[in-house]
Amino acid sequence: MASDTKESLFPRTEAAAEADRTTGILPYQAIKEAIANREIQAAEDFSEAQIQPASLDLRLGPVAYRVRSSFLPGKSATVQDKLGALAMHEIDLRPGAVLEKGCVYIVPLQEHLRLRKRLSALANPKSSTGRLDIFARLITDHGTEFDRVRERYQGPLYAEISPRTFSVLVRENSRLVQLRLRRGSPPSSDAALRRLHDSVGLVDAEAGQEDIKKGLAITVDLAGGESGVIGYRAKKHAGLIDIDKIGHYDRANFWDPLRADADRALILDPGEFYILASRETVTVPVDHAAEMIAYDTLVGEFRVHYAGFFDPGFGLAETGGRGTRAVLEVRSHEVPFLIEDGQTVGRLVYERLTAKPDKLYGAGIGSSYQRQGLALSKHFKP
Repeated sequence: MASDTKESLFPRTEAAAEADRTTGILPYQAIKEAIANREIQAAEDFSEAQIQPASLDLRLGPVAYRVRSSFLPGKSATVQDKLGALAMHEIDLRPGAVLEKGCVYIVPLQEHLRLRKRLSALANPKSSTGRLDIFARLITDHGTEFDRVRERYQGPLYAEISPRTFSVLVRENSRLVQLRLRRGSPPSSDAALRRLHDSVGLVDAEAGQEDIKKGLAITVDLAGGESGVIGYRAKKHAGLIDIDKIGHYDRANFWDPLRADADRALILDPGEFYILASRETVTVPVDHAAEMIAYDTLVGEFRVHYAGFFDPGFGLAETGGRGTRAVLEVRSHEVPFLIEDGQTVGRLVYERLTAKPDKLYGAGIGSSYQRQGLALSKHFKP
């Protein structure tokens, strides 16, 4: 088993040692420490490309199971128990296989966990996964929530994958989901977030009292720039997308551009998938990470941002960002819904890291979206 990864590949560092005495999200070097300590193990050797500034990319295993429905195993069952009742057929991913839109699949991941006291985890789809409208969630044995791994969990990890707009070609080792490790229960409050914004400038707009409430308000841009394009709507009957091909596809074959109108408004149609952008540019300090709250019924019957992680260094000038707009993946729920320019569509929650990461998001590590404007996933030609 490659889970016996040699410690010399991921040596212990002073910063990682410091993380043992604090609370917060583990940074790059502490993730490497967790691998060295075998709190994170895998069927194959870990690669440097998997380890992000504050998260770990998880890899698909060699098989997928087409299932009749989404599920959570609950406290009394394992994922394999549920697969025995719900699996329809097994798919070999080693040569590559198509996951069809509208279907639900369970894929055992290569990574599994042996978390110690005070260590838990949370997951989200990778940015490129969300921008293709692939619903990807993490499941654990005896789990009662998606995307959450309880403290001291020891066991395998599974991805529930459901392409919503495009059928996709995946294979063993494809990376659709990312994991963050959290030590303890970091304190958070609106007052602390306001102080952080006042000192750093998390967005390029004045954040008054009304803008910070269980997160920092993010609004939608429906005015557009010089091109007048405010977003993209996915074509309903587009072709197949290979998840591992970068800069390969012509956007015109998959997306219809949306242009600003005089009202600076857009009606979201149920069943349609949209890529929009925030009015604000966003910055994530080097000692924090951020997450977009995916759905809030108080702002409207639509879901924003399937892929909610923002790494430390996102938007920072010193890492090539100069403030970076958030791309919004949007679906309406059940009924048509009107959104207008400047309307609040989500909130950013910031959480501190246990230490500044040895690697930051940005041009230096080849990050795909550091200076993005209104950007589709990296699979499409610029």
